[in-house]
Amino acid sequence: MSESETINLLWTVGVLVLVVSALAARRTSVGTILRGLAVWTGIGLILFVVISHRHELSGVFARVGDQLGLGSQRVEGETVRIRMSPDGHFWARATLNGVPRRMLIDSGATITAISEQTAQAAGIETGGAGFPVVIQTANGSVAAQRARIERVALGPLRTENLGVVVAPSFGNLDVLGMNFLSRLGSWRVENNTLILEPGSSAQSVESPSNGAKAELE
Repeated sequence: MSESETINLLWTVGVLVLVVSALAARRTSVGTILRGLAVWTGIGLILFVVISHRHELSGVFARVGDQLGLGSQRVEGETVRIRMSPDGHFWARATLNGVPRRMLIDSGATITAISEQTAQAAGIETGGAGFPVVIQTANGSVAAQRARIERVALGPLRTENLGVVVAPSFGNLDVLGMNFLSRLGSWRVENNTLILEPGSSAQSVESPSNGAKAELE
């Protein structure tokens, strides 16, 4: 058990001891004490689940918010507007080969980058995509496999045959990079809102050639 886990366990035990002591001091029955402990245990389990799955839940809440007209991503005709999230980033709800994903839009990333889990879910093959490409991340250089996504959609904005890189080191993070943004007619930020507009025709942007380096902030 790690030091942090030990501290959390001691903290939990301490809270339970205080609760039991407070109830005992009031001459509360054993049944009432047990019911109280059960309630607090249930609350603790709910908090644990919420914290452990906060990213998945945020995506669910975002979709529900969109259905109620309260979401951060709105579609106006063929234009997509995304409000800046509290963390200072722009998060888009896109589909990769029909599979929905919550993706960070990063103009500092040369190429779109996805996790291994996303690649598997979207049926994206990396085996025959050539030699690995070197990606510059905030944590240094990492090797990633190149691949291509057949279909990418962000609301009404759609493109095909988009180059991507896939690596385990990306964790659960999926990033829409400049090779996606460059296929749009225009994109800009106004009043903390990212505005994405379609182009008259799709542009073909290839992934980096062998030995090239892509930037991923």
